[in-house]
Amino acid sequence: MSYEWIAIVMFAGMMLMLMTGQRVFGAIGFVGAVAGMLLWGTGGVEIPFSAAMKLMKWYPLLTLPMFIFMGYVLSESKIADDLYRMFHVWMGPVKGGLAIGTIGLMVLISAMNGLSVAGMAIGATIALPELLRRGYDKILVTGTIQAGSSLGILVPPSVVLVLYAMIARQPVGQLWLAGVIPGLLMATMFIIYIYVRARMQPNLGPAMHPEDLAEYEQITDHPLRLNYIVLGALVLVPLLILTGAMETKSALGVTLALGFLSFLTRKNPMFYKDVFMKEKYRLLFSGVLPLAIFAAMMVPFVNGWTSLVESSAIGAMTAFIAAVLKGRMTKEVFETSVRSTLGISCMFMWIILAALAFGAIFDGLGAVKAIEDLFTTKLGLSPWMILILMQLSFIVMGTFLDDTAMLVIVAPLYVPLVGALGFDLIWYGVLYTITTQIAYMTPPFGYNLFLMRAMAPPEIGLKDIYVSIIPFAAVMVLALALIMMFPQIALWLPEYVYGK
Repeated sequence: MSYEWIAIVMFAGMMLMLMTGQRVFGAIGFVGAVAGMLLWGTGGVEIPFSAAMKLMKWYPLLTLPMFIFMGYVLSESKIADDLYRMFHVWMGPVKGGLAIGTIGLMVLISAMNGLSVAGMAIGATIALPELLRRGYDKILVTGTIQAGSSLGILVPPSVVLVLYAMIARQPVGQLWLAGVIPGLLMATMFIIYIYVRARMQPNLGPAMHPEDLAEYEQITDHPLRLNYIVLGALVLVPLLILTGAMETKSALGVTLALGFLSFLTRKNPMFYKDVFMKEKYRLLFSGVLPLAIFAAMMVPFVNGWTSLVESSAIGAMTAFIAAVLKGRMTKEVFETSVRSTLGISCMFMWIILAALAFGAIFDGLGAVKAIEDLFTTKLGLSPWMILILMQLSFIVMGTFLDDTAMLVIVAPLYVPLVGALGFDLIWYGVLYTITTQIAYMTPPFGYNLFLMRAMAPPEIGLKDIYVSIIPFAAVMVLALALIMMFPQIALWLPEYVYGK
C-alpha cells in the first residue's frame, strides 16, 4: 500500500472513532500508535513515547496552567460582574451602548482568561438578562455575545494558541503578540457595526434614561480602599526595575512579600484610606484592575525583563493577590479554581500528546510531501488557492468539532503544508483561530450556536440565534480577508518586539 493510501486510511480510521463518541485525544493517539506498530513493528511504539518526552520537556507548557488558573480566579471571584457594571454605567447613555460595553467586557475577559467558552458563559449569565430587561433586541444581543466570546482564543493569553505553538513548533510569545492587533481590530469592527446599526434603528438598542443612571450619581456607601503598601509597590517596584537597582526575579519575591503584608494589614486604619466618591467613578476603577493585571504580566515580557513562563506566574500571582485584597478569595473559590485548572490543563496535555504522536507518524510517512505534490503538481493549484481550501475545510469541520479538535486532527497535515508553500506559520496561526471561530458560529450546526441556546432564556429560539450571527460572521470574514491581504496586521507587533 502506498504512503498516500496509508495516510487516507489513518484519517478515515480517526474520523470513524470520533463518530463513535470516543474522546479526541484517545481517537488520535490510538490511531497514531497502532499505525506506528503496523508500519515499523514494536519499534513504532517508541514514536508516541518520544512524543510524551518532548511534551514533558517543553518548558513553555508551564504557561498553560498558570493562565488557566488566572482566568478561573478572576472569573470565580466575580470581578467580571464589576466590569459589566462599569460598562453598564459609562456606555449606557449611548444608543447601543450596553451592547458596545458587552464587547468591551469580552475583550477584558479574553485578556483575563484565554478561553472563548468562559467569555460566552459570563456574557450569557451577566450581560444577556440585563440587555433584554433594558429592551434591547434579542437578535442583536445574542449575536453580540457570541461574537464577543470569539475574541477569547485570539487575544492573549490565548490557551488555544499555546496548543498551536506546541504542534506547529512556533514561539508562544510571538503567536500571542500576533493575535493582539487582529483581536482589537475585530472588536473595533464589532463596535462600529453595533453603533451604526443602533443609530439607524434606535429601537434595537435604546439608550438608558437619565433616571436609570441617577443612583450611580450618588456618593457610594462602598468606598474605594487605597492601601498604602499596594500603592507604594505599584510605584516603587517598576521604578527599581527600570533603574536597574533590582533584578526582575528579585522584584517578583518583593511583590509577593508586599502582597502578603498588605493582606495582613488590610483592616488596620494606619495602612489604608477609604475614598468616598460617586458610584460611577468607583466602578471605573474596577476596569483598571484587569488592565493592571494584564500590564503586570505582559509589560515585563514585552520588554525582555521576564521569560514567558515567568510572566505567566506573575499573572497568576497578581490575580490571586487581587482576589485576596478584594476579600473574594474564599475556600470555595480557591478549590474551584484549582480543580478546574487541573482538569483543563490535563485535557490539553493529553490532546497535545496525541497530536504529536499522530504527527510523528505522518512525518515519517512523507505524506505531507505527497499531498503537496498532489495539489501543486497534479492539480495545478496555486499556494493561495490551497490556503483558501484549507480555510474552507475548517468551516465544514466546525459544524461538528470544536477548535481544539479541529487543530489536532488537521495540524499534522496542514501545518507542514503551509510551511512548504512558503507561508508564515505565525500568521497562519492567527488565520486558524479566526477561521475556527467563524466555523463554529456558522449555521446550521455551529458549536457556539448550540452552546448559546443552552445558556439563553426560553424566549430566544434557535432561529433567533441563527439569524443573530449572520452579520457578525460577515464582519469576521471581512477581518479575515484583511489579515490575509495584509499579513503585517498580525506580524508587525511580534516583529517589532522581538526585533527590538
